[in-house]
Amino acid sequence: MTSAAFLSEHLTLAEHERQRCEVWTRVMGYHRPMASFNTGKQGEFSERRYFVEPPADPSPASRD
Repeated sequence: MTSAAFLSEHLTLAEHERQRCEVWTRVMGYHRPMASFNTGKQGEFSERRYFVEPPADPSPASRD
């Protein structure tokens, strides 16, 4: 049994024992907690689209 399976099977928390996860984001070169954002900025954050840049082709022929 993996440790994650063991924990999920044997460790349960009551609602009053749980803690909210604080989400931080980078804004203008520094990090800020999302909880400090106003409603509009929180909406902008939720609408962000993320992308994965394809790796560069390391072959010498592509450098010509």
